[in-house]
Amino acid sequence: MALAEETGSLSGWLWRHEPPAAERPATIDLDYWNQHPTSTASTALSRALKKRGWTFVGPTTMYAFMQAVGMVNDHMSGCICRPVIEAARADFVRPA
Repeated sequence: MALAEETGSLSGWLWRHEPPAAERPATIDLDYWNQHPTSTASTALSRALKKRGWTFVGPTTMYAFMQAVGMVNDHMSGCICRPVIEAARADFVRPA
């Protein structure tokens, strides 16, 4: 509730941790998946939430969360879902 009061919504606060486009790889393959169970952004989100007393919010869990809500698109290059997700990300209006 404190985060929502500070920023207007929990969603708005969380989306502030979306990784910048420059940090997203152009190509995603099995090697990338195996070597990147976390990201700089998921580690930062994890630390920020832990500072506020949240639990079960480690970097790997936060990376999975970021994948689930569309903050990152880790569909393999060539996957038929990848361009659909990218189009949805482009149309998404990030919370203020």
